Amino acid sequence: MNDLCRETSPAMKNRQEAIGQVLIEALPYIRQFEGKTFVIKYGGAAMIDDELKDSFARNVTLLRKVGINVVLVHGGGNAITKAADSMGLRTTFVHGKRVTDNEMIEVVQMTLAGKVNQDIVRLISEHGAKAVGVSGLDANTIKAVPCPEAGQLGLVGEVKKVNTTYLDLLCQARLIPVIAPIGFDEEGNIYNINADDAASAIAIALKAEKLIYVSDVEGVHCGDRILKSICKSEAADLIEQGIISGGMIPKSLSAYRTLDAGVHKVHLIDGRLVHSLLLEIFTNAGVGTQFVLEKESQ
Repeated sequence: MNDLCRETSPAMKNRQEAIGQVLIEALPYIRQFEGKTFVIKYGGAAMIDDELKDSFARNVTLLRKVGINVVLVHGGGNAITKAADSMGLRTTFVHGKRVTDNEMIEVVQMTLAGKVNQDIVRLISEHGAKAVGVSGLDANTIKAVPCPEAGQLGLVGEVKKVNTTYLDLLCQARLIPVIAPIGFDEEGNIYNINADDAASAIAIALKAEKLIYVSDVEGVHCGDRILKSICKSEAADLIEQGIISGGMIPKSLSAYRTLDAGVHKVHLIDGRLVHSLLLEIFTNAGVGTQFVLEKESQ
């Protein structure tokens, strides 16, 4: 039979219907978020595995193409450690944070604002979006102060102020700022800043619609299931019961500090899942956990 006249198989018909349903489901979300700002913290396996890197770049490109302002803040801890090792510098952590002396801050600056940042920019640009690398030092993007543990950690800082005017101009030009989380203070000292904390501060400053953490965590677990959505009072109860525990406690508390400061929603998604970013944003079921201040009406 001629290919043009071939009947559609049941399997093909089901697949077509499924694709159509996903597209229809996405439409109201596309309308809702057009012109809004999403801050995405990019880290974990999605920055290492080639297939996941490609999937993430495609997802970010699609978000920009449907009119969403995307601001990307990236990590790069593994790359920093490898670069430090190659230079004979010892890497030390205190409570999960990198001890950063004068030699290490040069490695951080060279790695984050250099190869890591530019590789992300290149990959996104290859898929048709216009990305631009931004160091926190550019145009006073991130003014910093020493963190409370500076006595132990050295040149590790916290965000004091974000140059939102500069970032807004980039978004208005339909560019995707790809931000390396380093900053500097009034004396010109450069600081290494935790990427999660930088993303939160930038989302707050930009009055973002969403802050999305892309990591190697599926979401908030309750028994054998992942919670689709969790409000502040529910999270407090789960922490008290020990259901939310370990490293998920600071993640949850940070999410609610961000929400309290005006960001509408915070999402935690697993970057090891191909297209997790689109599935979380544009489908009703989602794939991770969204943090909200109050329980949403059904």
